[in-house]
Amino acid sequence: MNKKPRLSFLQIWNMSFGFLGIQMGFALQNANTSRIFETLGADTKSLAIYWLAAPVTGLIMQPIIGYYSDRTWSPKWGRRRPYFAIGAITGTLALLAMPNSAALWMAVGVLWIMDASINITMEPFRAFVGDLLPDEQRTSGFAMQSFFIGIGALVASFMPWIFANWLNIPNTAPEGEIPPSVKYAFYIGAAMYFITVMWTVFTTKEYPPEEDENHDEPAMTSEEEGKFGQLFTKLGSILTILGAVFSAIVAATGIDPQLHVLGGGLIFFGLVHLIGASLTKKGKTKAALVHIVKDFNTMPKTMVQLAVVQFFTWFALFSMWIYTTSAVTSHIYGTDDTTSALYNEGADMVSNLFGGYNGIAALAAILIPWIARKTNRKITHMIALFCGGAGLISMYFVSDPQMLWLSMVGVGIAWASILSMPYAILSGSLPSDKMGYYMGVFNFFIVIPQIMAASVLGFILTTFFGGETIMILVLGGVSMILSGLLCLRVEDTQ
Repeated sequence: MNKKPRLSFLQIWNMSFGFLGIQMGFALQNANTSRIFETLGADTKSLAIYWLAAPVTGLIMQPIIGYYSDRTWSPKWGRRRPYFAIGAITGTLALLAMPNSAALWMAVGVLWIMDASINITMEPFRAFVGDLLPDEQRTSGFAMQSFFIGIGALVASFMPWIFANWLNIPNTAPEGEIPPSVKYAFYIGAAMYFITVMWTVFTTKEYPPEEDENHDEPAMTSEEEGKFGQLFTKLGSILTILGAVFSAIVAATGIDPQLHVLGGGLIFFGLVHLIGASLTKKGKTKAALVHIVKDFNTMPKTMVQLAVVQFFTWFALFSMWIYTTSAVTSHIYGTDDTTSALYNEGADMVSNLFGGYNGIAALAAILIPWIARKTNRKITHMIALFCGGAGLISMYFVSDPQMLWLSMVGVGIAWASILSMPYAILSGSLPSDKMGYYMGVFNFFIVIPQIMAASVLGFILTTFFGGETIMILVLGGVSMILSGLLCLRVEDTQ
């Protein structure tokens, strides 16, 4: 593999600039989707299931986009940039449609399209850093992405509040309608999504494939066919049976039907493995699905260790994104009436808080490479996750809304590291010809905890926490601290 040349600050800036618009769209989605769902009649305990569109889409899209972007090359458009452009166009249209949804089912459908578009754009951006930067610059490259993510989310999260308080655009609307302040925020976000991503497309050049890249891998030997065929069959059978048994228990006991999602997920993974086993036994080992299943089961050790860290990290984040609006409005503002001025004041506060932690993340992203050089990447990530866990737990003890800003400092520090350190550690352990695919598979360990959260949080909320959504945030804080401890197990190979 050829040594990649060091890039200038401006080159790293240009290749990362698209993340500004991506995160503006992502932040508008995170901060306002629950608000839109509730406005359109969603029940609070069902919010998690409506949010499933996002992680399920990521689970399917990212490894597929990664796999095919590894195999894409155009002298004019490069390898990853065609996917940036496609995602920017569809994502822009989805952002324009979301606040104009006339019914709950429509909003859920638009969320699905929006998240698919964000995944199409975002996944190749992660591989982009591995493609273009030498290892010693990758921490800085991912930190630059974190900087733009923080700035984009900061601006986007504050936009509804700015429109309402600075420009006197109405922040309330009749029952079942989205306030104009939220609509205008989505319109601005859509424009920025398109402009910034296309900036990266037209200002950044990619390297042609390296000579040692081998996407047309030889067919498996008969010995390998037998080995992997048995492995895929064994894992597929176990996962399918576990999923079916779990779903049967859920149906028989009559507990929360949202738990069927978890059983369905196990069955889905099992069936994918069984299809891979069938193709392998028939000698069709060059099929894309076989490669995808094989590489998933032979991923680098560092990636497996990071997967556990990611699971508990993203379980905490998804808990926060789903339930912060409900937790703050009910626990601190004392209302669950979505038509009241007090509820909308609390919802705006949550949007501002989400902007605040992203602003902190932008600042922390500047310091993270320096801290990593003074310690190491694992210790840096562990400290950041501890800060995030403490921030989430502290929200339980807050009575004055303004004190929530202190909680967001911890969350912001964690967010900056979450967006950079795992990817910097991972990229050093991946083969260059599978960078996009493995970055896409790495998204499994973001999506699977989100699906788990969407499946079980409603059950936990009603069964153990008596409907007190603030306790979900405490649970998320504990999960994030645990993920920090698990960082110590990770092998960081340069």
